[in-house]
Amino acid sequence: MSKVYNTDDLIQILASERQACLKGERLKLEVTVSGNPVIDQFIRTDGLQKFTAYQEFKAAIHDYQREYQVSGIILQEVKVKGKTLRYPEVHPQLIAISGDLEILKEAKQSILEFWERVSPGMDLYLSFNSGKQHKQIERVDVGRIILRTEWATLNAFEKSDFLEIILQLGWGKPDEACYQRGFPASGSEYIHAVNPGNLPIG
Repeated sequence: MSKVYNTDDLIQILASERQACLKGERLKLEVTVSGNPVIDQFIRTDGLQKFTAYQEFKAAIHDYQREYQVSGIILQEVKVKGKTLRYPEVHPQLIAISGDLEILKEAKQSILEFWERVSPGMDLYLSFNSGKQHKQIERVDVGRIILRTEWATLNAFEKSDFLEIILQLGWGKPDEACYQRGFPASGSEYIHAVNPGNLPIG
């Protein structure tokens, strides 16, 4: 019986393939920029060829995950104000299979409780326009977003003079929630908590 690759194996395989694509060792040669052969002969397509080759390889890995039911979940760790939280998250290059969503849903409450413990007194901002803009909101607004949330993730940027805690509140498939690709069935909102008077940078 042939070996079934696990989550760590797939992450390593994708990292190696990505490097090969970036070095130009893998190209999708038939990719064109405009579709017009007269115009395309004057445009460099190697970047697009590298990107397309990797995207096709990644799609094949996602098919493999579905066929062999290989989880896309990794364990993340975030440290804020001397406190540590470990929680499950889908690796950014993998997809969540059906069982993964249940794991993410079970972890949501502990992530929200940790966020509540480390963010009191901080200013809250909701990001929009793909994270390019932020609007200040209140905790009651976050509560409304939590009502439709199925899973959550947490990231923090902490320095001696700055702290930003980013709470992602999502629903649907995590891989489709990124950049609202699967909206409205899948999506997420990002809440940025910063010290009073500061603005989000993440």
